[in-house]
Amino acid sequence: MLRINFILIVLVSAVFVSVALAQERKTDVGTIEELNDRVLALQQQILEMQKRHDAEIAALKEQINELAAGAGKQEKKSDIASLRELAKAAASEGAAAGQEAVPAPEVTYKSGGLGLQALNPEISFAGDFLFSTRQDNTSDQSSNFDFRVLDIHVESWLDPYTRFKAAIPVTEDEAKLGEGYITLYGITDNVNLTLGKFRQQFGVVNRWHKHALDQVDFPLALRQIFGEGGLNQSGLSVDWIMEPAGDVSQELTFQVTDGSNDRVFGENSHNRPSILAHYKNYRDLSKDTYLEYGLSGLVGWNDEWTVSGIAQDSRKMTTVLGADLSLLWEPTEKMRYRNIEWRSEAYLLDKRLLAPDGSGADNINAWGLYSYLQSKISRTVDIGIRADYFRPDSKGYADSTLSPLAVTGDNPYMWQIGPYITWWQSPFVKFRVEYNHAQGSGIDVPRDVIWLQAVFAAGPHKHERY
Repeated sequence: MLRINFILIVLVSAVFVSVALAQERKTDVGTIEELNDRVLALQQQILEMQKRHDAEIAALKEQINELAAGAGKQEKKSDIASLRELAKAAASEGAAAGQEAVPAPEVTYKSGGLGLQALNPEISFAGDFLFSTRQDNTSDQSSNFDFRVLDIHVESWLDPYTRFKAAIPVTEDEAKLGEGYITLYGITDNVNLTLGKFRQQFGVVNRWHKHALDQVDFPLALRQIFGEGGLNQSGLSVDWIMEPAGDVSQELTFQVTDGSNDRVFGENSHNRPSILAHYKNYRDLSKDTYLEYGLSGLVGWNDEWTVSGIAQDSRKMTTVLGADLSLLWEPTEKMRYRNIEWRSEAYLLDKRLLAPDGSGADNINAWGLYSYLQSKISRTVDIGIRADYFRPDSKGYADSTLSPLAVTGDNPYMWQIGPYITWWQSPFVKFRVEYNHAQGSGIDVPRDVIWLQAVFAAGPHKHERY
């Protein structure tokens, strides 16, 4: 650039010197216009010279960059080649020394203590609080507050194939083991095995806990035949999910348990096991409706009888049969806001015995059923009504040990009807109002009872039915 500027200065000076000499000498060589033409021509030459100079500078810079990049590549290739040579030399030395190259072990950082929390079982609590006011002949109390139960639920996966569950009901008077069992999954294809103490699969609702029922208490017939707590014994259960029959799903449950139920096996002094089988059939009638029905059978034995004040041994069979039917309509688009559910069950008892009056072998036949209709009318409100019926046997020798399966009255029966409404404040808290009206003959029953129920759950299991 200095060179160009110097040239420009020289050329401009020469032009002015020429003009000055021309004026001093007053020569006739050209006119002012000719001088202007010469100046323009010189300027054009200067611009062309500057363009050529810039092009030459750009070409030089490009060549310098290419040379620098080539030198870097050569240096890198040279470094890589040197490393390869060093590696080959080291490998040759190791082979010569009879040693094998061992890769460096991978370092893993972990703390087993942080995972011990996963071994802790899940623990939940379910509380069932009742208030009742009544008019009947079975109790002198007109009203009662009752914290019916505080259920402690414990669950844990013992390993990928075994699950443990327990329910410990705590009342105001005692704490006992309600359920405690392990379930082994995948014994064979579609077969699971349960060991322990559990509510048995006779029908549908006997399997449920009281706080998870759709009403305040178990159906009347179930309580009269199996007792207030239902059928709950210790043993084993095999659950077989059968092959589907077309669009129908099937399941068979087979249970062998101690015959320890006081109501149906109260005379089982030798503790002979009872056997239960339950068949369930499920099918979708449409995308919004399903139908489920089941058949149940329970067989056990009693062997010790008191006849005219004398104990006698004689093994007699007791059989209880049952049938259940459930129908649910729940529109897929509004399943959280609308549904209609209808559920019914029937029970038939045949208990053979030695008559306590010495009249010989006899049998007791009792039966009952219930049916309820329930509807979800909003996301948080359910309404329903349940009807119950039970007919005990009529025996002239019936005493307190045979009641309520058999009574002395003629043509005994009892029925009950109970509308109710349940409000779910949240998935963890619900409130229920229920009214029961009952009548009967030959057996004392509560006449009119109003129930107020509050159920709450604390923990991960909410209101699990079982």
